[in-house]
Amino acid sequence: MARPITLFTGQWADLPFAEVARLAADWGYQGLEIACWGDHLDVARAAEDDDYVAGRREILDRHGLSVYAISNHLAGQAVCDDPIDARHRDILSGRVWGDGDPEGVRQRAADEMALTARAAARLGVDTVIGFTGSAVWKYVAMFPPASQELIDAGYRDFADRWNPILDVFDEVGVRFAHEVHPSEIAYDYYTTERTMAAIDHRPAFGLNWDPSHFVWQGLDPVMFLWDFRDRIYHVDCKDAKLRTGNGRRGVLGSHLAWADPRRGWDFVSTGHGDVPWEDCFRMLNTIDYAGPISVEWEDAGMDRLVGAPEALAFVRSLAFDPPAAAFDAAFSGAD
Repeated sequence: MARPITLFTGQWADLPFAEVARLAADWGYQGLEIACWGDHLDVARAAEDDDYVAGRREILDRHGLSVYAISNHLAGQAVCDDPIDARHRDILSGRVWGDGDPEGVRQRAADEMALTARAAARLGVDTVIGFTGSAVWKYVAMFPPASQELIDAGYRDFADRWNPILDVFDEVGVRFAHEVHPSEIAYDYYTTERTMAAIDHRPAFGLNWDPSHFVWQGLDPVMFLWDFRDRIYHVDCKDAKLRTGNGRRGVLGSHLAWADPRRGWDFVSTGHGDVPWEDCFRMLNTIDYAGPISVEWEDAGMDRLVGAPEALAFVRSLAFDPPAAAFDAAFSGAD
């Protein structure tokens, strides 16, 4: 059941794709979870240009790497978001941003996610990771009071916008793995249940499990794996460190930059935070998850050239296979 360990390239998109591939291979990663920004993967070209796809594969092959998933969080974020504003302009390609008209941005983002499914299929990849955006995240504080109709309308909006995208995923035999994450339509346990119900639990839509987003919300990432075990399509390893407890630092972050000591929590390199990693890996064994384990390196207080190889060694130490037989089978008196 040995699961490949990959590196998510999203935090490395300032470097050329070939350089990231070289680094990952030198450190001992077995593959990449390729981000669809920077020069790492242009989904429009990958969906239509055989030579472009061959070029991406040549870089991977040259370094002995595989690709099991691609990720398009940035375009996915704009599919449902309301408002669409300067934050989106900063993360979206010119092709998706266009003239900045909000509904036009949402429609072009949806087209980009459909292209992402086609690009994945042409790369021989069956899973796309990403965000969905949300029309109701802005109501998370529930004040001014948000009516049930407003919340219901947000989940209908999600279904109306994502079902046509998922039709393309079904057409090309690719799955979408939504990363449960604050600011998305599914950000915790109950919103994940509601999101699944909104699209009638269609198999094209599953989950990317990243426990770093659970621990600072006070959620149990281990039981989340168990409860949604049939929908865990991909795993990202990222960690978070809680620093609440002094009476001033809160979990909402206080609009402070990453690594500011006044923050109540931070993303940290895998193994340096509060994720109960051994319990998580044991639960991955229990639910028979056999897909890739992707290291998503984020740590504002550590050099990434130190953190990425260290995280690989940490994950390797815990990504053990389950036993071939029950430990107490040896107690049997049968010959």
